[in-house]
Amino acid sequence: MKISHIIFFISLLLATFTLHAGDVDSGRTKSLTCGACHGPEGKSFNDHWPNLAGQKTGYIILQLKAFRDGSRYDPWMSPMATPLSDKEIKDLAAFYSSL
Repeated sequence: MKISHIIFFISLLLATFTLHAGDVDSGRTKSLTCGACHGPEGKSFNDHWPNLAGQKTGYIILQLKAFRDGSRYDPWMSPMATPLSDKEIKDLAAFYSSL
């Protein structure tokens, strides 16, 4: 494999990571509302609500955006996700994936 191909793939990986980068501390602050259902550290006390601790960043981002834009609907989550900005979603994902 040529060195230029290796550099390209490394750049691509770094770009992908950067796209999902959020601020863990901001996410922790924003997660206070989420903790009512998903638990204060992302571990739910109720079988009806999933654990968020340790979920993959990209997965959390995709799901929150789906709730926000209406392509996924839940009577509890959709109203919570609708007002979230892209930055807030990335911050929440960074926080929960860090647990």
